Amino acid sequence: MTKAELRKLATIQRNGLSDAQVEKYSRQLLHHFKSLDFSAIKTIHLFLPIEGKNEPDTFLFIDWLASEHPEIRIIVPKADFDTALMHNYVYKGKEGLIKNLYDILEPEKGELHTGDVELVLVPMLAFDTQGYRVGYGKGFYDRFLQGIETLKVGLSFFDPVERIDDVNAHDVALDLCITPHKVFKL
Repeated sequence: MTKAELRKLATIQRNGLSDAQVEKYSRQLLHHFKSLDFSAIKTIHLFLPIEGKNEPDTFLFIDWLASEHPEIRIIVPKADFDTALMHNYVYKGKEGLIKNLYDILEPEKGELHTGDVELVLVPMLAFDTQGYRVGYGKGFYDRFLQGIETLKVGLSFFDPVERIDDVNAHDVALDLCITPHKVFKL
């Protein structure tokens, strides 16, 4: 399948989930996330869920990290749609977030993070068994992940497809993908 075909199919699948299913699957994702080794992790980048798109509830991850690993710095993205680049800001709580023009929560202002990032939680609509993913098609995460050494972990409510047919040189493969049922090592 092509990225466009997968994007359409995955969007239909996710839109078909009830609020209860999204919550259940998000908690199952968190359960598997907790099994990762955090001993060398100082900074985690994670995306914030877009309301109305049935994305995994990463606020559950933030709450767990704050409780169980308060020493880990949590950073979240702020997208620059003019340059198609993301900037990372230290997460200071929900009260510091606003919705941008695309209804994506992001920090209004705050402390810019320019250091290393040991783990990145990557949003996606679908992924394949080689670790390539399909997002919303803007390429923000592929640009962000190019050239940095980090553990790239996807979150998906659904299992992988065998192969994405139109992977290109700019696509960055994931190291792991967490689904409600298991962690895929890619």
